[in-house]
Amino acid sequence: MNFGKVAVLFGGTSAEREISLLSGNAVLEALRARGVDAHAVDPATDDLTTLKQQGFERAFIALHGRGGEDGTVQGLLDCIGLPYTGSGVMASALGLDKWRCKMIWRACGLPTPDCEELTADSDWAAIEARLGLPIFVKPVHEGSSVGAVKVTEAGQLREAWQEAAKYDARVLAEVFVDGQELTVPFLGERILPSVRIVAPGGNYDFEHKYFSDKTQYFCPSGLREDEEAELARIVRRSVDVLGASGWGRVDVLRDREGRFWLLEINTVPGMTTHSLVPMSAKVTGMAFDELCMQILAGADNGH
Repeated sequence: MNFGKVAVLFGGTSAEREISLLSGNAVLEALRARGVDAHAVDPATDDLTTLKQQGFERAFIALHGRGGEDGTVQGLLDCIGLPYTGSGVMASALGLDKWRCKMIWRACGLPTPDCEELTADSDWAAIEARLGLPIFVKPVHEGSSVGAVKVTEAGQLREAWQEAAKYDARVLAEVFVDGQELTVPFLGERILPSVRIVAPGGNYDFEHKYFSDKTQYFCPSGLREDEEAELARIVRRSVDVLGASGWGRVDVLRDREGRFWLLEINTVPGMTTHSLVPMSAKVTGMAFDELCMQILAGADNGH
């Protein structure tokens, strides 16, 4: 398939710029290796409104976080009529807003850990008592565990909120689910195999996600066939109710009783050497460059 001139959008201005640069360069190299006329475009320095005038026919979005994964760049590309990879404006915006995403899942009867939005006026002791300890505190609009804090002792919630609030005006407190950490990629209508993540001390933070060699990944994840099928059903539903499309990844926890809990959706997941979508795709026999080509083939301007 001739994709024409392709803009690979990466970098940007979010707190995840460093990871976006890694993702974008990997995608750029893979597409070029397959003969695609792909070019690097950084919204931090390049004018995206002129992409069509420059002859670009498609955009591969490899931007993470705000300004790239929240519907803003998707809306701009819609306005200039340039097809792009991944979800459209609405699903992108909902996906990056952890609180609203969880509210939609809950309204649709999907399992997601209980949570509460924190403000300067929050009753910290009451929230600790209601949610129970430990509690995860995280910025509503950040990814890659940026600004996330685990509260393990009574009286720590306010301090955790202050740390998370450095990255976002809106902060979420979420019930801690003790069990296995899983992630499930999707590609078009296909749900890819789940990946089980085992981080040192159970702390899957920014360092352990992208730079540590101590984090262990298992794919296949070790679930029974019926469990994998049930997880895929839940993930498919979670994607569909948000209107997400193209490709992405849903993070899930499995508690000690075997129940699955939806954490969040990533509409532009990482594409680095430590990333999980390529890991899952590889188990199905799909090499990284083929994965990039399939994502690009799904670029759409209808969403």
